[in-house]
Amino acid sequence: MVTGASHGVGRGIAIGLGEAGATVYLTGRSQDRLAAAAAEVTAAGGIGNPIAWDQRDDDQVANAFAHIIGEAKRLDILVNNAMGVIPYDLMFSKTPFWQVPAGAWDELIDVGLRSHFVAGQHAARVMIEQRSGLIVNISSAGAKRRFAVLPYCVGKTAVDRMTADMAEDLGPYGVTVVSYWPPPTATERMLENAEPDDDPTTWSLPVFNGRVIAALAVLPDIQKRSGSVLVARDLAADLGIEDPRQRRG
Repeated sequence: MVTGASHGVGRGIAIGLGEAGATVYLTGRSQDRLAAAAAEVTAAGGIGNPIAWDQRDDDQVANAFAHIIGEAKRLDILVNNAMGVIPYDLMFSKTPFWQVPAGAWDELIDVGLRSHFVAGQHAARVMIEQRSGLIVNISSAGAKRRFAVLPYCVGKTAVDRMTADMAEDLGPYGVTVVSYWPPPTATERMLENAEPDDDPTTWSLPVFNGRVIAALAVLPDIQKRSGSVLVARDLAADLGIEDPRQRRG
């Protein structure tokens, strides 16, 4: 399952998993965009299944997990990618915290953090019974350095802390949990908001993240990485996944 998979990094992850032959359940709020993304997963070699939900609604989330487990009988990977949306020029700014609308906290923490927790709970219950599974929490370098508004960076820091504690709880059951920091990625929103001094040709394609996560998921010693923060391009180099857009030299 990939949450927030109708566009951007989530869509690319779903397609990358599809390239590896996975059956992927894509979740998000836009049925039309999810259907288009699911078709791309299938075209890439997997099976794409769109499920529209509002990740703020715990009942919808519970029903979706029940549907998936009832149909697939198992869950091998959960990618927690969903995040609330605020204006781009506000998100990636250093606006002083007292000038940030309180609603930005709700969008970035309730969706970008709480929803990871709730989806992780549902996945954990299934994976514990399987004695296997991988939960990938999408985070970012905003956990370590400030390049966005306070709620964004606080949320990403909390995701990394949550990953470590989830891993501790799930370790005895053979379940792996990691935080994953994508590189600068050529998503629709990033391209639309590129600055004159940006060079989008050096930004990774969204599908690159899916290829890295697919390679991670099949490592025989994956549990050694549980609880850790994985930086996309470093992990890709370790796993032998080429990122042709990475600046060389």
